[in-house]
Amino acid sequence: FPPSAATLSGIFAAELGGDNIKKLQLAGPFWGKCDELPDFYVSTPLNYLIEKGTSKIKEKLSWNVVKKQWLPNLNEKFEKGGWVKVHDWEKDWKSWEISTKVPWKPVSHLHPRLEENQRRVLVEKEREQGSLFLENGVQFDPDYCLVYLSNTEISSGWYRFGGEGHLVNIECQPISGELEKLLSKPVGQAFALITPAVWGSNRHSYREPMVQKKEERNSDGFEAWKCETLLTERPFSFRYRLGNPKNEETDEKANSKEKLLSRGRYAVPAGSVYVLKEPLSSWQEWDEALFPKEGVSFKRWGCGLALPLESALVQNPKKETANISETLPIGGN
Repeated sequence: FPPSAATLSGIFAAELGGDNIKKLQLAGPFWGKCDELPDFYVSTPLNYLIEKGTSKIKEKLSWNVVKKQWLPNLNEKFEKGGWVKVHDWEKDWKSWEISTKVPWKPVSHLHPRLEENQRRVLVEKEREQGSLFLENGVQFDPDYCLVYLSNTEISSGWYRFGGEGHLVNIECQPISGELEKLLSKPVGQAFALITPAVWGSNRHSYREPMVQKKEERNSDGFEAWKCETLLTERPFSFRYRLGNPKNEETDEKANSKEKLLSRGRYAVPAGSVYVLKEPLSSWQEWDEALFPKEGVSFKRWGCGLALPLESALVQNPKKETANISETLPIGGN
C-alpha cells in the first residue's frame, strides 16, 4: 500500500476497454487532503535533509561540479520519507511545508468462523483445524485521499479495486494551471523523481535508463543518459499482473480470469535526484525507448516522472577559502 499506477490502470482497462487506453498515461501514487485538492503531497527530494524529530528542512545538499561531491558534508542523522506539497516545489525550500507522516496506518483484523451454539472457533471435521486467519489491512484517515495523475478521464463512482470485493470511490478533478505549467517545464540537468522508476531491459534492472537496441548503442556503452551523479536509496521490488496465460496445447490465450505475473523487477524510489551532463526536456517528451516494455510501455504508468531541481547543481561554486593577498592590502600591518 498504496496501490501502484499499474494497479489503477486495470480499472481504466475494465471501464474504457483496451482500444481506448492505448494513449493512457497515469502517475502516482500521491496523497492529499480532500479539501485542499488539487494540491497534493509528493516525495521530498533526497538532497533536502529533514531535521530529526521535526518537520523542517535543516540543510540542502548540492552537487559541486569542481569537487565532484555532494556538499556540505554532514555526519548527522535525518528523518526519512518526507513529503512536500507539489505547489511548493518552485518556492524557496525554507518555506516548504513538510510532512513526515502519512495518513494511513497498518491494522490487523481477525476473521473467525464461530460455532452456532457457543463462542469458540468452528473446527472443520475433515481438516480437524480451526477456521481462523489474520488479515493485514490499512486504516486511512477519512479527511485524506490517494491522488493519481491521468491524461484520461473516467466517470466518478465506485469501482472494484483489488480482490476480495474491495471497493473504492474514484473522483476526477482537473489539475491546476500551476501544476500543468510545472509538468511541462524541461527538467534540465538536475531533477528529482516523484514516482518510482523501473529502468533497464525486461530481464535486468538498473539505476538509469539503458538503450534497448544494440544498433543504437554508442561507444560509451548502453547508458541512455550521461549521468554525472545520482542520489538515491535502496530499490524496492516491483511486480504486476497483466494478460491471460497461454493454453499449452493450442498456444493461444485461454479465456481465464487468472493473470500472468510479470518478471520481478527493482524500482528506483521516488525522491531520487539525478544530475546529468546534458539537459533533458520535460518528462512527457522523453522517448518511449527509454522505458522498459512488458505487455505495455512502463511510461503508461508514469515510470520516473520527474520535476526540475535546479538547486541540486552548483555550476560555479564560490571559493571556500580566500587567498591572503586577496583579503589584505599589500604592505598592510
